[in-house]
Amino acid sequence: MNTRSITLYTLSGVSALFGSGYATADSITRFDDYGPLRTYAQSPIQSNSLTPLVRSGFSYQPGTVEVYTTGTIASVWAHTDEYNADYYQNAISVGGQWQINSKWLVELDYTYRFSANNHLDSLTSAFHDVFGISQNGRDEVDKHSFDISVPQYGVEIHDFNRETLGSALTFYTSYQLLETKRHGLSIGGSLYYNYVPSGPFATSNFEQALQLNYSYRRDRHMFYSMLGLSYRNDDEVLGNIPYNSVALSFGAGYQFQLTEKHRLLAEYHIYEGATDAASDLSKPSNEILLGYRYHMKRSAIEFSMIENVFNMDNSTDIAFTLGYRHRF
Repeated sequence: MNTRSITLYTLSGVSALFGSGYATADSITRFDDYGPLRTYAQSPIQSNSLTPLVRSGFSYQPGTVEVYTTGTIASVWAHTDEYNADYYQNAISVGGQWQINSKWLVELDYTYRFSANNHLDSLTSAFHDVFGISQNGRDEVDKHSFDISVPQYGVEIHDFNRETLGSALTFYTSYQLLETKRHGLSIGGSLYYNYVPSGPFATSNFEQALQLNYSYRRDRHMFYSMLGLSYRNDDEVLGNIPYNSVALSFGAGYQFQLTEKHRLLAEYHIYEGATDAASDLSKPSNEILLGYRYHMKRSAIEFSMIENVFNMDNSTDIAFTLGYRHRF
């Protein structure tokens, strides 16, 4: 065996060794990157209105088509002198996006949001006990309730299990402003129509949003950020509660590629208060997301957990999302 053969044999062995563990520089490109988590806002009011998603600032390969579906279960608990909210909300989303060319992307999404017993109260209480977090009155009421009360505005909605909370169609498009090997910057706009024909949450509202998406990538590391502005035509929610017509949102995220198939993600979302009707609801909502994504050749499965922080009375207690994404 000559020197050249020995060298090639050695390199082949090293390549095989690394291929079974961490991704090499060449193998990183074998599995598509899916960007940030496809996890919608879970704060009660923001989840039932147009709230910008954290998105990648980079474009995808021209001609790429992605279809997806996600399911979310959440537990809402808020207890103040001004209002009370204790219920479960769940959502199913289906949609698709198309990278038309190197500049333009379009997406269409449908989300159905409804109340149903997902049994998260017990898990939430146990989580708070384990970490020594105050139950904030959870242990003083029955589990698995469906109640919203805002006495000042005459809102009393009870026993609304299996009611439709939202039925929304969203169209999104973005334009690539800048893209280099490390940096991606795009601007996007959304049109949103939510229609619930009957029941305690009956509504018909049309909303719009603009957002700026910036991302940075280097080796196995990806950073995402989003600054968004939503405009809502309706000036009331739940019939009587005044609604802020303009709201800001901000999101930042990080993705680490463990191997070519396994990614860990973390995100932080801030949403401006949706209404000035109550002191806690006028404060920003803060949500922390932890996620995991498993990549296959043409698809990915992702899981995320959402926990509210800082203000316990204007955001969802805890939520879980499971999603499947497929590309053509």
